[in-house]
Amino acid sequence: MNPETVVTVLCGLAILVGVAGTVIPVLPGSILIGLSLLAWAIWGGAGTTGWVVFGIGMLFVAAGMAASAVLTGRKLKQHSIPGRSVMVGLVFGVVGMFLIPVVGLFVGFAAGLLLSELHRTRVLGTAVTSSWAALKATGLGMIVEFGLACLAGSTWVIGVWVAAAS
Repeated sequence: MNPETVVTVLCGLAILVGVAGTVIPVLPGSILIGLSLLAWAIWGGAGTTGWVVFGIGMLFVAAGMAASAVLTGRKLKQHSIPGRSVMVGLVFGVVGMFLIPVVGLFVGFAAGLLLSELHRTRVLGTAVTSSWAALKATGLGMIVEFGLACLAGSTWVIGVWVAAAS
């Protein structure tokens, strides 16, 4: 196997992990995809094709990260959910990840968010409503970033085909 093939395979695996990381928060996500596209452009032996793929892929990566942050932030602000509640949810999510295999991160995040909102609002119904809104906002951001990460990965796959054909 030549070095360009090794780089291409490793970048493909890293892009796959990056796409999964947009949905599974403990894995690196969009940033890993961007770094993989850059590595393939530099060392993948695709020449100009590699740099075109890097440019287009980075547009998708940047759009995904920005859209995720903007959509999530806008929804949280719209429902007056403070960043402290999200941080408590993240801490509980990390703890949950170690206590409950596979789903602990999500269960812990939801539980931490609910407890923080209950502490803040002192009314269970209001805490449930605001926590549900925060979970939906987070999910929406993840879906958008996942979709754009998939487009960046697809751009790379097309670039690999084009580079192999030329």
